[in-house]
Formats: sequence, structure tokens, C-alpha cells
Amino acid sequence: VQLQASGGGIVQAGGSLKLSCVASGRAFNGYGLGWFRQAPGKEREFVAAITGFGESTYYADSVKGRFTISRDNAENMVYLQMNSLKPEDTAVYYCASKYLSGSYYSSTRYNYWGQGTQVTVSS
Repeated sequence: VQLQASGGGIVQAGGSLKLSCVASGRAFNGYGLGWFRQAPGKEREFVAAITGFGESTYYADSVKGRFTISRDNAENMVYLQMNSLKPEDTAVYYCASKYLSGSYYSSTRYNYWGQGTQVTVSS
């Protein structure tokens, strides 16, 4: 499976960005998808996830109410709408696909990862 993330950039605090991720190479429908991020000097952390047909979503407490994950199975796409961005949201954002059972919050449950897209929020 290949995952290609895009949409990152530089934005002022309070602004918005929408990340996109396109998947190819394997069945997309019915499998979970997630977004993780990694800031310099920090471990990769969970941001948001969505189940195979979008019936459930999960968010880290730090982004709840500001970020929205969605997917378009017809286009093999997953999105992350980020509003009210804060400087602490600055990180490389990765999309990942989950073909393993287990928690949506754990990076170890995701088998395939995109290359990451940089998000920088200036104060």
C-alpha cells in the first residue's frame, strides 16, 4: 500500500489547514485510517482515526473540537481538517492505514505509513 499525504504548510495561529492522503495498492474500503504527528525531539503521537466506513471517529484530547477526520472511499482519500491551529500543533503529520486489529490509538496497529507532510503554526 502506498500512502501520499499532502496539504501541509505554514499558517498563523488560529488559522486552518486541510491535509489529504491518497491510498493505492490495496483494498481501501473497510479498513481503518489514522493521522499521527511527530514534533522535533518528541515521539510520534496519535491525532485522529476513522473506521472503515466512517461510522466512528477517534481524536486525541489535544485536538478534539478543532480537528475533523473524514474519508472518501470512492476516491481512496482520507482528510484531516485542522481549525484553530496552535503553535503546539507544529509537527510532521503522517497518514497510516490499519489492517490489524486492536486500538486505533496505537501506532503499532497500523501497517502502512505515508511519507509525512510538515505543518508549521507560527505564533
